[in-house]
Amino acid sequence: MILYNVTVGIDPAIEQEWLEWMKTVHIPEVMATEMFVSNKVFKVFVQQEGDNPSYSIQYFAESIDKVNTYLEKYAPALQQIHMQRYQNKHVAFRTLLEEI
Repeated sequence: MILYNVTVGIDPAIEQEWLEWMKTVHIPEVMATEMFVSNKVFKVFVQQEGDNPSYSIQYFAESIDKVNTYLEKYAPALQQIHMQRYQNKHVAFRTLLEEI
């Protein structure tokens, strides 16, 4: 199993609107690509006073080939929509992990 993890730090002023959009629009669009078998969303515990809220959005794939297909074929357009919608209101980084 491969985990494609997207960690997003979000401006607290739009946190709830962003989270609702992620759950009702963005994540369903990612899952509709059929490259992932399941997903989970976690809120990251605040590390230091004043840190923006952060979330870990986890997508689980059966193989690295599925993730690579997603990254090449689907991710650029989906990421662009997110970036345009939340310009200057978020920061994101992505990690790939393999279950052993």
